[in-house]
Amino acid sequence: MADVHNKAIRSKNMAAISGRDTGPEMLIRKALHSRGYRYRLHDKRLAGKPDMVLPKYKAVIFIHGCFWHGHSCHLFKWPATRESFWRKKIEGNRERDASVIAQLEQNGWRVLTIWECGLKGKYRLDQDELTETISEWIKQGTSSLIIQGEE
Repeated sequence: MADVHNKAIRSKNMAAISGRDTGPEMLIRKALHSRGYRYRLHDKRLAGKPDMVLPKYKAVIFIHGCFWHGHSCHLFKWPATRESFWRKKIEGNRERDASVIAQLEQNGWRVLTIWECGLKGKYRLDQDELTETISEWIKQGTSSLIIQGEE
C-alpha cells in the first residue's frame, strides 16, 4: 500500500515524534508521583538514559513504544515502505536495548521495561493494577521485570 503522504510531509511528521515526555511516559510518571515516588528523568550518567531513575531503590524504568522497539504485539507491524531502512533501525534499537539492560544490571540496577501495549490498545492493563504492580516491583527489590499488554 502506498503512503498517503508525500515524502516531505511524511518526513515532517516523523521528525515531530518526540522521544521524551510521551503520553505513556506521562501516564506512568503521574501514577508513581501520586503514590509518593520521586525519580529523575533521563539521567545521562546511566547507560541508555532511562526514562525514569529511582536511585533510592536502585531501579530504572524504560517505557518502550512497541513500534520503535519492535515489540511482538498487535501494535507493531513492519513498515511496507523502505523495508531495509526500518529493519536495520528497529533491529539496532532491539540490540541497543539488550546491551543497555545488561550493562545496567551488571552495575547493580534493577530494570523495569513497560511496553506501550500494556498502557493502550485492546490488550492494555487496568491502570490501578498496573500502578500496583510497578509499586510492588519498586519496593520488593526483585530483579528485572517486563510489563506488556495481555494477549
